[in-house]
This record gives sequence, C-alpha cells and structure tokens, in this order.
Amino acid sequence: MACLKLGSKSEVLYLDGQNWLCSTGLPSDVIIEIGEISFHLHKFPLISRSEVLESYMKELSSENEKSVMELHDLPGGAKAFLLVAKFCYGVKMELNPSNVVILRCAAEYLQMTEDYGEGNLILHTENFLNHIFGYWTDTLKALKTCEEVLPFAEELHITSRCIHSLVVKAADPSLAIWPVSSQSVAQSPEDAEMWNGISLTSKASGEDWWFGDVSSLSLPLYKRFIQGSSARHMRPERIAGSLVYYAKKHIPLLVNQSTSHNGNSFAFKSTPSTPCEADQRNLIEEIVELLPNEKSIAPTKFLLKILRTAIALYANSHCCANLEKRIGSQLDDADLEDLLIPNIGYSMETLYDIDCVQRMLEHFMIVEHDVIDSTSNDIEEEMRLVGGSQPISPMTKVANLVDGYLSEVAPDVNVKLPKFQSLATVIPDYARILDDGIYRAIDIYLKAHPWMTDSEKEQICRLMNCQKLSLEASTHAAQNERLPLRVVVQVLFFEQLKLRTSVAGWFFASDSLESSQNLSGNLALIRNNGNTTHNNNPILAFDSMKERVAELEKECLSMKKELEKMMKSKVSWNLIFKKLSCRLMPKPYQVKVSNACRKSKISPASATQMEEKTMAVK
Repeated sequence: MACLKLGSKSEVLYLDGQNWLCSTGLPSDVIIEIGEISFHLHKFPLISRSEVLESYMKELSSENEKSVMELHDLPGGAKAFLLVAKFCYGVKMELNPSNVVILRCAAEYLQMTEDYGEGNLILHTENFLNHIFGYWTDTLKALKTCEEVLPFAEELHITSRCIHSLVVKAADPSLAIWPVSSQSVAQSPEDAEMWNGISLTSKASGEDWWFGDVSSLSLPLYKRFIQGSSARHMRPERIAGSLVYYAKKHIPLLVNQSTSHNGNSFAFKSTPSTPCEADQRNLIEEIVELLPNEKSIAPTKFLLKILRTAIALYANSHCCANLEKRIGSQLDDADLEDLLIPNIGYSMETLYDIDCVQRMLEHFMIVEHDVIDSTSNDIEEEMRLVGGSQPISPMTKVANLVDGYLSEVAPDVNVKLPKFQSLATVIPDYARILDDGIYRAIDIYLKAHPWMTDSEKEQICRLMNCQKLSLEASTHAAQNERLPLRVVVQVLFFEQLKLRTSVAGWFFASDSLESSQNLSGNLALIRNNGNTTHNNNPILAFDSMKERVAELEKECLSMKKELEKMMKSKVSWNLIFKKLSCRLMPKPYQVKVSNACRKSKISPASATQMEEKTMAVK
C-alpha cells in the first residue's frame, strides 16, 4: 500500500480519557470539540494553516478563559481532526489510501490552502490522490472510504475520479498495478518500477480478475462502477459476469435455497449474518436493472434462481416481468428442475407457479415467431436423420421441456383442466417429434384426477397426436384403462397402419431380391448379345450396352435402398407381430406371408391367429 510521510517532529499529542492533550509544556488556549472528543491545543499552529480556524478565532473574544470551538460538522470527525492537528504541529504522520480521502475533505472544509503556508494539506492530499489513482488496490481502498464523507467527496469529485480510474483499469488490465512489499519481491527483476521504497508489479490476468475486488463495494458505488463500465462500452458478457458474481456474494437466498426431492417444499436457510430481506430485495431489483439487454447474456439457471428469489421476497412487478422476458428469450437452455418455481403468492392455488412459466413460454414463442416457418418445414426431414430421439431445434427443446413440466405439475389435484390445456397448447404440433412426453403428462393427470368426466377426458386427450406415439407408448396406451375408448381405438388403428406400411415395404424388398437374381442371370445374355451385336455393328452395340448398364445401375441402387429399409424394419416387424395382433395381408397373398413368416421365424399358425385377432378388433 502506497504511503506519503509528512512532518518531522516526534509525537506531542496524547489521549487522556475523552481529551487529546498537547505535551509541549505551554498551556493550551483553545478547546475544539468534535462530538464527544475535546482537543486542548494552541491557537497559533492552527490559525497559521487554516482560514476557517483563523476566522473562528477572531470571532471568539476571551482574554482569561480558553476559547471553545465546535466543529461537529467536520468531515471525518475527530479521527480526521487528529491528523489535521498533527499536520499543523509538524508531527510525523503518513498519508495512505485509507485516510487520504477524509483528510482531503477535512482540509477543504478548513480551507487549508497555499495562502496559509506553502505545502499545505490540500496540496499534499491532492497530489497523493492523483498518485494512487494509478494503482488498482489503492484506488479501491480510497473509494471505499468515500462513503464516510460522501457529500464532501462528491463535491470534490473524488468518488467519480476513483470510479473512473477503476473502470479504465478493468477495461485494460495492463494499466492495473499493485504495490508489493519489498520483502515479497526480493527476487524481482532489477528494472522493476519503484515508488517510495515500494516495488510495483502488475498481476492482472483473465477477464474476470476484478470481479472479486469490486464485489466488496457497497451497492451505490458498485452501481456507479457498472454504469461507468457500460458507458466505456465494456463487453456486455464481462458486465453480466460481474453482476452475477456480485449477486451470489451479497444475496444469500440465491445459494441457500433448498427444495425437497419431490418438489413439495421450498425453504430458505438463514444465518445471523444474512442481510435483511428488504436489502436483498433492493439488491435484486438493482442488479436486474443493470443487466445488459443482449440475449443469453447471463446463464439461464442464474436468472431462474434470481427470479425464484425475487418472487419469494415480493420484488416489484417490473423486476419480475423483466426476468421473465429474459428467461423466455433463452428458455431452450433451461433445466426442468429450475422451472419448478413454488407458488408462494397470496392465492397459492397450485403447488407450482404455472402462470409464471406460461408467461415465459409465451415470450419465447414471440421471440421464435420469426423462425417458426423455416424451422417447421425442416423438422420432419431432421427427424428422419436423427431418428426422432434428440432435440433438434430450440422449439423442440422447449416442447420437451414443457412436456416434462406438465408431468411434474399433473399430480397436483388443484391444477385445473383449462390451465393444463392452456400451457400444453402453446407448443405447436410440429415442434413435438414424438408425443410420448405429452401422453405421459396426460396419463399422470388422469390418474391424479379420477373424477374427470368422459367429456373432459376427451378434451385432454386431444392434446396428443396418436400418430406420433412410439411403439412403447402405443402399447401402453392400448392397455390404458384411463383413456377413453375412442382414443384407444385410434391408437390401435394408426399402429395397424404403421404395421401394414412396414410389412408392405418388407414384401416389396423381398420381391426385389428375387428379381435381382433374374437380372444377374440376364446380364450374361446381355453380354453375349452385346458381343454379337458388336461383331455386326460396333457403334450400335456400344450405345445399347451403355443404356442397359445405366438401367441396371439404377435398378441395383433401388434394390440397395430397399434392402437397407428391410434390414432396419425386420427387427421392429418381429416385435410388432408379438405385441399387436392384426391382419397384415389379404388372402390372395398368403403364400408370400408364409414365406415371410419362415424368414422371420414366425409360424403360419401364429400369423393366422394374428389375422383373426385383427378382424375381431375391427
């Protein structure tokens, strides 16, 4: 820490109870009272350095008794005046980042200018301030002391100068220099910069090196630092990172949230040192206001946590709405567990705050509205490429997220059908590659609400598309007694269509295999004929051969694709035969069915039995 030594005399002031006395041997002729502390001093050393003290002394007329002055408004109080008195008496003292600000303000208050002695206190403190503005740590310490004399520090622009110095160094780490004691840098290079016997070094590294330092500032000063950083066009990611760091450090409720594994409870852990809820609420509102407006500037998990805390602390509606919009714009990055925000409002109808999630979802749909058309046309093609098992777009990710959220809120008996439907219908049908998730949510809801009428069951089942259920989901739905009979019939009907399509494709591939053998036999004849033709008319024979080879290549390519489809569908075809009984082919094709059964290791009797069961279902 930088320091500047002043004065040369030994100590002459000592404390006796609440009184500071002078040991020069001369009786004191003035008493200066600051709060509960009294200073018994001499007039001449004081009036020779201060215009204000000189004016006060002239106003006091006391020949025999000591003059008494009150300086209760002095910046820094008795602590600052003690250093002022030492300076006036020429006693040894030192300026450092911890006292220079209050001394500068006290010197200004007492008008200790160059008119009252060369090298007066204003000049010394101002020069020292300008010096420490070059060093990060010293500037940070000086800024913290500004709060003790804030009105005076503002008038002298000390606060703004400190903040400006910090902002510049945060933007350019190469300008941030720390004083280091000479003992700790004994092995430093000889050309290291020295100041007042102290070695100086720069140790800034990384873009977040200053997060921890500025997080020690009070909220008003930190807010001004962030505003200054924004004004200097610091990268929004760095500003947001600092805000996240500051929030986690000063809002214990962000890290002390606890939710039970089943999601049925929500509590805050508190400690004796935890700030009051009003302070935390004010801090949340300020941080949300300071966050840059760019999308995905802060982690979605952090935003959801701070929203949960804001709701719990009853933050203002503007703050909560701001957070909901930010989360909505990047909802595809959210985790399901973070969306389970407890409903702690006055009504508390449901366990979780479904309305809050719906508002975030609606905002996501607004943001994604411009890309919906282009995305929807590509989903089916992408589904074929990935097999429909992985999220392929932000819309699909959110669809899976909403389906999972519906499954979590479905067991709540207080969730009304319109609210459940309203949340589910926000997601367009094309966004769901498979409807297994929404089916699971519907099934859980039906189980938790057994009193639902048939009409209501029909309504909720319209939320899913029976054609987009997987084999496992279709099998479960076909045996689900909670579903309406019409829905079960639909599931069986669409599954039968899938089976017929698969089996028809298999038989087509089988026919292609047989025809390929004939084609390979005919290839030899083609070659022989080609040779004959070649002998008679070489040009015609060559053209004919080119055409036939091209046709054969097309047929081989077609057969290759059909074989690949057959191999993919063969395993699933065997499983389908075992799980669902249906009539796959009309009687004129029973011979091919027998051949297919023999290749698939299914007996003809089993195939006949499946045919009869399918007719019974119809």
